[in-house]
Amino acid sequence: MEILVDSSVILDILTEDENWFAWSAQTLADCASSNILAVNPIIYAEVSIRFEKMEELDAALPSTYFRRLPLPWEAAFLAGKCFLDYRRKGGQKRSPLPDFYIGAHAEVSRMTLLTRDAARYHTYFPALRIIVPT
Repeated sequence: MEILVDSSVILDILTEDENWFAWSAQTLADCASSNILAVNPIIYAEVSIRFEKMEELDAALPSTYFRRLPLPWEAAFLAGKCFLDYRRKGGQKRSPLPDFYIGAHAEVSRMTLLTRDAARYHTYFPALRIIVPT
């Protein structure tokens, strides 16, 4: 199974977040033992803010561990439609469109999403398989 790893999980590990490090690190390790882990350019960009150089980021997200996937055009279309629905329901204009891209990418590519931010993904991508804290 291919698992798209959300930036929230990666950043929990890189920053050793006091609330989420243990869950994120253990769950990522469990997923890596029998699945293919993946990131896309949106996730890569969100994680990049912690680094000065691209080489440092590449060392933190080695391509031997994280498969790097392009964003499908179908995902861009679905992300836009879900974001529009979100806005029509009163969602903030400044809400991160990247979350919609990530959810759409996982859904159209039939991947599981590893994240700790379940609410929006459950609401706008009900068919998406997700791994979240319980």
